[in-house]
Order: sequence, then structure tokens, then C-alpha cells
Amino acid sequence: MQPHIQIGKVSKVFSTGDREVVALDDINLDVQRGTFICLLGPSGCGKSTLLNAVAGFSPPTTGAILVDGHPVQSPGPDRGMVFQEYALFPWMTVEKNIAFGLEIKKQPKAQIREKVGALLEMLNLQDFRDRYPKDLSGGMRQRVAIARVLALDSPIMLMDEPFGALDSLTRRNLQDELLRIWTEFKKTIIFVTHSIEESIYLADRIVVMTYRPGKIKKDVSVAMPRSRDPSSAEFNELKKELSLLVMEEQSRHNQEEIKAPTAD
Repeated sequence: MQPHIQIGKVSKVFSTGDREVVALDDINLDVQRGTFICLLGPSGCGKSTLLNAVAGFSPPTTGAILVDGHPVQSPGPDRGMVFQEYALFPWMTVEKNIAFGLEIKKQPKAQIREKVGALLEMLNLQDFRDRYPKDLSGGMRQRVAIARVLALDSPIMLMDEPFGALDSLTRRNLQDELLRIWTEFKKTIIFVTHSIEESIYLADRIVVMTYRPGKIKKDVSVAMPRSRDPSSAEFNELKKELSLLVMEEQSRHNQEEIKAPTAD
């Protein structure tokens, strides 16, 4: 079966003044349709750089990224992006933010109303449809951002630390919400995180990346059935293994004390 996403020999070099920074080096990764993958590693390992390349925001310097066998050359409707900063339009209500992409695509108004209404209900936003982003909590804003991506029905969801700024209870609630959405809609998800526990809780596979230049240090399959218990022995055994891998890279980061901007 052809992978949904193919990342082949991808490298990314940034020029900063009179020097070059190798953010990614020879990344090879196949992602099957419907798989939930987490990219895990310390700051500077190129997780967000790789995600932006898959999104089409920042093409690789060398190598290729294919979606359904077609080269990624720019952003496209087949890939929806959810950012940590929510990226909502502050002058639009919740309902208008969710509907925005559908209106750009000039879908019929009745169809937009039906789709947006269903998403408001699915994500428990129906009582906030007329609110503006400034009136919402961080968790509510992120629900709106996720709903906006779901409205476009993109088969791929790219998520750049979407829950990183949230408190632990809200974060867990949204993790469960995301898993419910993933189960229902069978999306292919690539999810960037610094949290080892979050990656184990969510992912089918955890791709641990090295500190600059970003390479794949280890690709770990998570065999535990969902929902996963963070207090279980199996969960904590994997957490220990991943902690050692990540801390090796964090220690290398600390020792090198590179002053150049990080790739994340």
C-alpha cells in the first residue's frame, strides 16, 4: 500500500547572516493513511521545520515530500494546520471563524450552516457561536481552530504543539477530544510535541528526533490499546525509554550551547 505521506531524503538548511544552519538532515519517513504520529524531541531538533515542510510552507532544501504520490510544492486543502497560537481571526465570531474556509471555497450557504452547526455541537461550542476569540479560554480557542480545520475536511491534520500553552486538565480533555475525532474521521495526523507523556497517550508511532541537525533517532511503535493509562507499568516503561532518548539530545544541546536560532 502506498504511504499517505512519503518523506524522502529531506534536508533543510537556513542561512543566518554569514553562516548556514542545517535544521534537517536526511529525513526518511513513511506515514500510512489514518496513522497518528508524534514528532518528539527537544527545542532545536527541527520538529516544526519538518511539519512546515509537509504543510508546504517551507520547502526542503533537498529531498522530496509526497502526498498520495504527488510532490508537495505549496500549502493545499489536503493538509490542514493547527498552530499553538490558535491563528483565529479576532474580528470574527466563533461561527464565522469555522465557516471562513468554506466561504472562501464558495460552498452553498445552507451547506455551510449545516456543517458549521454540526462542528459546533461536536466540539461543545454551540453556546459560544457568537463570541469572539478574546472572550474565550485557551482551550475553547483551540477547539475553534480544530473545528476550522475539520470544516475543510482535509484528510491530513498537521498539529504544531496545539496544546502546549494549556493547563494540564484542559490539555487532557482536548487530547481525548482529538482522539475521538481521529477515531471518527480516520485522519492522518502528524503532531509535534515536547511532552513525552502526551506522545505516548496519543500516538501510534513516536518519531524521536536528534538535536540539530535534526535526524530520526528512533521510530517507536506504541502497541498499547486506547485509552491508555499513564499510571500503568507499560506506559511508564515506555516513558522511561523515551526519556533517555530525549535527554541524550537535550544534554547535547546544553553542551554545545549554540547561539544560533533554533529550528523549532
